[in-house]
Amino acid sequence: MREELNQGLIDYLKASPTPFHATASLAKTLQAAGFKALDERETWDTESGGRYYVTRNDSAIVAFQLGTRSVIENGMRLVGAHTDSPCLRVKPQPELQRQGFWQLGVEVYGGALLAPWFDRDLSLAGRVTYSRDGRIESQLIDFQLPIAVIPSLAIHLNRDANQGWAINPQNELPPVLAQVASEDSPDFRALLADQLSREHGLVADVVLDFELSFYDTQGAAVIGLNGDFIAGARLDNLLSCFAGLQALLRAAAEETCVLVCTDHEEVGSTSMCGADGPFLEQVLRRVLPEGESFQRSINRSLLISADNAHAVHPNYSDKHDGNHGPKLNAGPVIKVNSNQRYATSSETAGFFRHLCLENEVSVQSFVTRSDMGCGSTIGPITASQLGVRTVDIGLPTFGMHSIRELAGSQDLAHLVKVLSAFYSSSELP
Repeated sequence: MREELNQGLIDYLKASPTPFHATASLAKTLQAAGFKALDERETWDTESGGRYYVTRNDSAIVAFQLGTRSVIENGMRLVGAHTDSPCLRVKPQPELQRQGFWQLGVEVYGGALLAPWFDRDLSLAGRVTYSRDGRIESQLIDFQLPIAVIPSLAIHLNRDANQGWAINPQNELPPVLAQVASEDSPDFRALLADQLSREHGLVADVVLDFELSFYDTQGAAVIGLNGDFIAGARLDNLLSCFAGLQALLRAAAEETCVLVCTDHEEVGSTSMCGADGPFLEQVLRRVLPEGESFQRSINRSLLISADNAHAVHPNYSDKHDGNHGPKLNAGPVIKVNSNQRYATSSETAGFFRHLCLENEVSVQSFVTRSDMGCGSTIGPITASQLGVRTVDIGLPTFGMHSIRELAGSQDLAHLVKVLSAFYSSSELP
């Protein structure tokens, strides 16, 4: 099972260079498993025992099954994750022509580690909006081939490169796409129109706009002398999205189960398709009982917010609290923060720990050092939006927010096992 899950994750990462593609891939798998697509603009006809999904902005998805047991009496089992990762996004008018090279201006999305982006074979993917025969349409594209690179400056010309060199995103990150003659004027929108034609056979009258991200073309892989690790881009947080999907596909039909994968977590989640928006609540209000019964259902429910955790790094172990250094391949991590950067309580942590013990899954704890700041997740945001009890957990990871991250090759199976048990659990605290 472990090898099959790891290969499934690798395939999912390859198919998901952007949140749009990550959502489309989830939807495709759900559709194949018998989940019915719902359109937010239409009337919904749902029934007990049914399995459904709905997307918003093409970059967020809520998938759910309506259990045969009363949701008012037994609550919902929710798993939350996010589809976005730090990256370089192309600016609206990106064309740059300098020293005979065609480059594209980019904006840093999220808290990206910038140094690893240099000297990588980069491709480009995302969503393009265009007009065709008087109609406005959108389509996902993925160049797939390495079409760009951000070359490093030689150390001979930057003697401070290894002494804490500060990277200027405006000047130093525009990728190089090609050499061009001085009289040429490269047209990025024309390039996108050509890609629409090649990839989808579409002839666009005008490319109107786009949301495109560069990504590393090196595929994810199981690595290490003994195959101990999974290395790849966007493990934060597509690893959790994939684990949640696998668990939902295995869920017991009796329980009402929800998987929510929202966008824009890396920039605060405040959007129509982010956790700090109305998406999840609006979906739930359309399928759950109204009024007091809705609130009773929420109060009997529990959310597992799944987002990667910082593993203790052998070269930087002093960055962790001495008693809270999660290790790779030692199971999921319960994340705790007294200032509510994580939404975990003793009750929800106890439930998750008990669930792990019952299913023979090792479990760890993470608290950031008291003299360091703490990141956050969709957990506190969703908890405050819905009033649902929440536990924040995640799999240990190295290199979080790098262009290539590292996780343990055994941990995905651990997470799928415990999330599957959660979706099938007959009682919540």
